[in-house]
Amino acid sequence: MGDKTVQIGRSRRTVLDMTQGTPWRLILKFALPLLVGNILQQLYNIVDSMVVGNLIGIDALAAVGTTFPIIFLINSLFMGIGMGASIIISQYFGAGDAHSVKKSVDTIYVSMFIVALPVTLLGLLISRPLLVLINTPADILQLSTTYMQIIFIGTLASFGYNINSGILQGLGDSRSPVTYLAIATVTNILLDLLFVGFFSWGVAGVAWATVISQVIAFAFGLYHINRHQSMFRLSWHGLIYDRAILFDSIRLGLPAGIQNMMFSLGTMVMQSLINSYQAVFMAGFNGANKIDSFAFLPMLTFSTAITTYVGQNIGAGRIDRVKHGLRSAMWMSLIVCVLICGLILVLAGPLMRMFTQDQAVVAAGEQYLYRVVPFYFLLAALFLLNGTLRGAGESVIPLLASMASLWLARVPLAYWLAAAFGRDNMFFSFPLGWLLGLLIVIPYYIKGRWKNKSMVRTDPARMP
Repeated sequence: MGDKTVQIGRSRRTVLDMTQGTPWRLILKFALPLLVGNILQQLYNIVDSMVVGNLIGIDALAAVGTTFPIIFLINSLFMGIGMGASIIISQYFGAGDAHSVKKSVDTIYVSMFIVALPVTLLGLLISRPLLVLINTPADILQLSTTYMQIIFIGTLASFGYNINSGILQGLGDSRSPVTYLAIATVTNILLDLLFVGFFSWGVAGVAWATVISQVIAFAFGLYHINRHQSMFRLSWHGLIYDRAILFDSIRLGLPAGIQNMMFSLGTMVMQSLINSYQAVFMAGFNGANKIDSFAFLPMLTFSTAITTYVGQNIGAGRIDRVKHGLRSAMWMSLIVCVLICGLILVLAGPLMRMFTQDQAVVAAGEQYLYRVVPFYFLLAALFLLNGTLRGAGESVIPLLASMASLWLARVPLAYWLAAAFGRDNMFFSFPLGWLLGLLIVIPYYIKGRWKNKSMVRTDPARMP
């Protein structure tokens, strides 16, 4: 009922028209493939922690977890640029402009190769100083440095892996990126067991397993694009580089990149506070954080789905459907929150024991889950409202809400709560931060200024 097919040369995609049909069905249909991809991405990360915690030890688990905020910080800006490029590709493809799609893809790849080498060298140089800066304990500093430097060696594969996914998603192909995620995940699991369980390479083995799996996934993506997307097959002889497209990618993706960077900086500050305690507490937090990151994926997926839903309906002038869709997404997300919250609170201990059998670490992780999980409904509402505003063309308010949530609430309150009420209670700063974010976006949504933020309005009769 809502499927349309757009054909450019030999490239074909099926588009879900979300301006017609039952909103909740459309949102759910769009969200399910995204959820599969997000779950695979988190599984990719969780397997590393399970292998490290069970086959190597607590110190190694803490060492790997400590590096994540720094690696994410370095990559955040480029992830934002990639997001902007994906938006441009989707617009050109929807307009039937194959030449501009070709220019966009070429420009993205050229930029990726230019940027990857200096980022790799920078990462190798600053890994240890940054780990020292966030108070990484001396007994795990070398382990963290080893892991982080190997991950930076794979910068090109990591960039390429994500760029391939962005290009294909921009073209409306949501199945292929999930396939490559599955390939990367299975490869990562097998190599983790081989390098750590058989060769006893320790933390270095986990890092190399991640890098190699990303290289394989990147290679599969390149092969798919060259074989199945003939209109922009990669060739050094016909390469087109367009600065305007690069600048447009930066302009569109910069807000998302800044938001990711601010989030990562805040996480580094939080990690610094957590690192001031013993390795047992650090390992407990890092294990619980993996569970937490997996648990809120459905809420994040609904946010992505509502962004696309709102974008299409705003463009069609269907404000009534925007509000209906948001209500439907809120109800679905609330139901999911109740189910996930109940499961985690009942199974907190067994879930933590997937990462380690050390009871002190398990208990530390449980304290985090008991204080954060019951307030998932706040995070779900914040995700959906931010997604709605982004879909309407308003990117500044979600950025401000996220920054305020992090820097005006979560970080300062974590230090205060830890000092005043004990270290475990610092985790109440998470839901308090989400609440502050809601207090910013709810009034803006109610005022309705977002209704006039659309950059492009599409006449439904002219949709392809």
